[in-house]
Amino acid sequence: MKKTILIVIGITTIFTLSSAVFSNDNTQTKASSDYMKPSDSELKQKLTPLQYSVTQHEDTEQPFKNEYWDEKRDGIYVDVVSGEPLFSSTHKFKSGTGWPSFYKPLESSNVAEKTDYILIFPRTEVRSTNADSHLGHVFSDGPDPTGLRYCINSASLRFVPKEKLENEGYDKYSALFED
Repeated sequence: MKKTILIVIGITTIFTLSSAVFSNDNTQTKASSDYMKPSDSELKQKLTPLQYSVTQHEDTEQPFKNEYWDEKRDGIYVDVVSGEPLFSSTHKFKSGTGWPSFYKPLESSNVAEKTDYILIFPRTEVRSTNADSHLGHVFSDGPDPTGLRYCINSASLRFVPKEKLENEGYDKYSALFED
């Protein structure tokens, strides 16, 4: 019995590996394991002082004086630390706060929430799942259909315009921007 199970497992493994090796699928879509947090020394080299301060020390950038608060192009927003996809321009709205605001994440599995008490009263902090980057906060005063406002620091994001999605390995999101 054990021998039969081992043979079945072996054959299954061979078929799985061979289909991966000989597959004609050349897509460059990233897997969740591709979104890793670099070492602290690498982050200090890769990020600007503001990006490092926001993502690693929960700082907040100034409203209306940040890169994406008024961004209007189609595309997605990824974690500046790891590249994991977080938000889409299709879910962005003008909140009047001076920070990019979204009514939902692009990939909810890439966004984690936790309660913080930095301003004495509890708020819901938003962090990236894989890199644990501080992104901003989520509030319950957003528009339909969710009623949520993800108020996100531009310094924690990198914008990938729709024209570059395929080249950067985010081609699975191209369908969001088809007419």
